[in-house]
Amino acid sequence: MAGDYNCCMTREFMEYDVVIVGGGPAGLASAIRLKQLAQAGGKEVGVCVLEKGSEIGAHILSGAVMDPRAMDELFPDWKTLGAPLNTPVTEDRFMFLTEGGSFKTPGWMLPACFQNHGNYVISLANVTRWLGQQAEALGVEIFPGFAAAEILYDDKGAVKGVATGDMGVGRDGKKTDAYQEGMELHAKYTFFAEGCRGNLGKLLEAKFGLRKDADPQVYGIGLKELWEIKPEQHQAGLVVHTAGWPLQSDTYGGSFLYHMENNLVAVGFVVGLGYTNPYLSPYEEFQRYKTHVAIRGFFEGGKRIAYGARAITAGGLQSLPKVTVPGGVLVGDDAGFLNASRIKGSHCAIKSGMLAAEAAFEALGAGRSADELTKYPEAFQQSWLFDELYRARNFKPWMSKGLYTGTLMVGIDQVVFGGKAPWTLHHDHADNETLKKKTEVEPITYPKPDGVLTFDRLSSVFISNTNHAEDQPIHLTLKDSSVPIDVNLALYDAPEQRYCPAGVYEIVRNDDGSSPRLQINAQNCVHCKTCDIKDPTQNIVWVTPEGGGGPNYPNM
Repeated sequence: MAGDYNCCMTREFMEYDVVIVGGGPAGLASAIRLKQLAQAGGKEVGVCVLEKGSEIGAHILSGAVMDPRAMDELFPDWKTLGAPLNTPVTEDRFMFLTEGGSFKTPGWMLPACFQNHGNYVISLANVTRWLGQQAEALGVEIFPGFAAAEILYDDKGAVKGVATGDMGVGRDGKKTDAYQEGMELHAKYTFFAEGCRGNLGKLLEAKFGLRKDADPQVYGIGLKELWEIKPEQHQAGLVVHTAGWPLQSDTYGGSFLYHMENNLVAVGFVVGLGYTNPYLSPYEEFQRYKTHVAIRGFFEGGKRIAYGARAITAGGLQSLPKVTVPGGVLVGDDAGFLNASRIKGSHCAIKSGMLAAEAAFEALGAGRSADELTKYPEAFQQSWLFDELYRARNFKPWMSKGLYTGTLMVGIDQVVFGGKAPWTLHHDHADNETLKKKTEVEPITYPKPDGVLTFDRLSSVFISNTNHAEDQPIHLTLKDSSVPIDVNLALYDAPEQRYCPAGVYEIVRNDDGSSPRLQINAQNCVHCKTCDIKDPTQNIVWVTPEGGGGPNYPNM
């Protein structure tokens, strides 16, 4: 029965029909759709959502321009209900930047994936908060500040739920006076909706071999700032994307600049994590981008009010793992449902959650539990989401071949063939395999921040409102403590110092410059997961910290 408390020899547990790990768009859409179906059928389905952030929306960061297609299906009356999709796109601009100039792509040359008519400039964090309100109104139990840290299995090996992490464990691993044991949440089906590079999703993929028939997943890191700009520089609904400078032509990436309501502008930069130069710093590239002559004018006289960063999955259809296991499913970006060609994932996340919910509701109605919800991937294959991802499948592989070749071939793929070319390209390498040795590349020198338009990492982390309980085990763990110096520093000049957007990793030395060691400033971590992805030997493993920690993003 939903919400029943029980006690066993070890931990207390609660029982639900469905437990959902992650209170983002995918997880909340799953919960909402389950409750909608139950309400329509006159049935009772117990659903709970665990969210590791301090509140719903606290860890949500995205551009974002939202395609309302999935929202139209989830809530056909979302406008009447007050969903915060307030700013329709009014103009698309796509520019190629050179160091000293730019040129705009004519509208007739833009592939459909770069056209945003009918879409909305949004704060995804605020849309997620609204979804949370709708879920609670339908009877979903939401537990913010509780991080799912462990997958539970029954005696047949099927997923039977999750356990939240213990609270009040000291840095030394011993219980403190504030110790509170984690709780188990048991379910007939468990949904994993943790977002990109989900910690539990990664464990599921390894245990059940879910990536056996998939390409390696590839990722990008997205960095974002929210600015309040001068009214004369603001054009509500303007959407600007750029490619080119400051990145070299062989490095995948680009920028977004989205004009929201109330003189707010979301500006960000995405760098594909398959880059090769260990001296590249995505954070510094983002800061440098803002100084371009075609961009800086938007921000002059403005004020930066928020900052954050998050990895995104970009592999597309070829990199999707198997999404079902006995008793569990992967939804949203935990699986990789994101359309990299459109730089959009929220509508994909919502749709995947709905499809999984519909499969689970049917199974519950038939009295089933802990089996594989095969109707979920079958429904995906027949959905508009599959068609959209199929049309986008060659975008990232082409763009990985360089800006000029990639742009030409994407144009052919999207304009000439409409995304249905008679070939499918594949990803050959995981992102951690691509770095060249430091002796094979030229170091990159970045300008110092001016504190007005460009900023250092620590001042940026400060406005992300990031905080962790100081006396807790470090959640950025090392398989082998010798690797950071013997491998990463020796061969790549410690790239973790540069790919981390929050200043977590630092090489410190004695006063005479000897005895280097890696210092991990876990307090700074914004939960972007980049280190877990890009570390060359996969020696860094991101594990779940205490619930309620990390960033607290307003309006992101």
